[in-house]
Amino acid sequence: MTMNLEERFQLVSEVGEEIIEPNELRALLEEKKHPVAYDGFEPSGRIHIAQGLLRSINVNKLTKAGIKFKFWVADWFALMNNKLDGDLDKIHTTGEYFVETWKAAGMDLKNVEFLWASENMGQEYWLRTIRIARLNTVARVTRCAQIMGRSEKDVLSAAQIFYPCMQASDIFQLGVDIAQLGMDQRKVNVLAREVAPKLGYKKPIAVHHHMLAGLAHPKDADAGGIERSIQFKMSKSDPDSAIFMTDSEEEVERKLGKAYCPEGVAENNPVLEYAKYVVFEKFESPLKIERPAKFGGDLEFKSYGALEKAFLSKELHPADLKKGVAAGVNELIEPVRKHFEKGRARGLLEEIESFKVTK
Repeated sequence: MTMNLEERFQLVSEVGEEIIEPNELRALLEEKKHPVAYDGFEPSGRIHIAQGLLRSINVNKLTKAGIKFKFWVADWFALMNNKLDGDLDKIHTTGEYFVETWKAAGMDLKNVEFLWASENMGQEYWLRTIRIARLNTVARVTRCAQIMGRSEKDVLSAAQIFYPCMQASDIFQLGVDIAQLGMDQRKVNVLAREVAPKLGYKKPIAVHHHMLAGLAHPKDADAGGIERSIQFKMSKSDPDSAIFMTDSEEEVERKLGKAYCPEGVAENNPVLEYAKYVVFEKFESPLKIERPAKFGGDLEFKSYGALEKAFLSKELHPADLKKGVAAGVNELIEPVRKHFEKGRARGLLEEIESFKVTK
């Protein structure tokens, strides 16, 4: 690693839409060459590009900055949250499929470790979790329901009430310096920072990445979905709200073709989000958009800023933007599609596709 402190800090800052707290992050990077970060994921159905490509992009930036990354395969959490009808065999199969997808998506796994929750929950873990629960009221914990893809208005099971205390406990169990999760996990990371000094731990630094928007118009998003600060995140229970890592070229084009994309408007525009957070993060070459001569001819964009400017000025029509982004996404997920065409990977995908997704 040849980057200096400022370069490392800036690279991690590219991942964090929010950092709690930036001065703590800078001090950590100065103190440690190889801090440890983590994210947890519930194995629950097919993996969409926010989990597949965006997650790979962010992990690669962190490991490039010298950070060791731990993935917490939250199998028991998926069970508690009634994912895949609480079938642990299906949950484990799905976890293996997630890991296989990241390999094919270009995640640099040299400094990445996968740990299964069910294999790493001993007496110390449960004692700490109980202590966290004792320090908080049911109302305080219920406010963290968003981390499970639920709202405070949902009827939560007793297992789901305990879920946030366990997730806070994960951070200390794994001995991480950075909790690097999505903005939807903010509340539980704040909870962990609150309880850390009371339990004798150093406060974890929270680096929250952007939540890629779903393709539906915000008013059409799943009523059970959780509203985030900008729009609605993707929902596996609504397949047309997301592009999955093994969707066919035709499916990608169809989904983006019907996506919400108001002309000349960048705010809450999921197609522009795909361009900004995925396509331009992965492409080394300019994004080319083909248009008939009567509509101005082909366009080429070397940066997201240039693309957004053209769209805001209405030089670029939504239909053409959608076609260009679809071409870019298809190019990026083609290696994943091919990976799952044969061998063990194909068998995993066939199993996953047979599972009924539960909310």
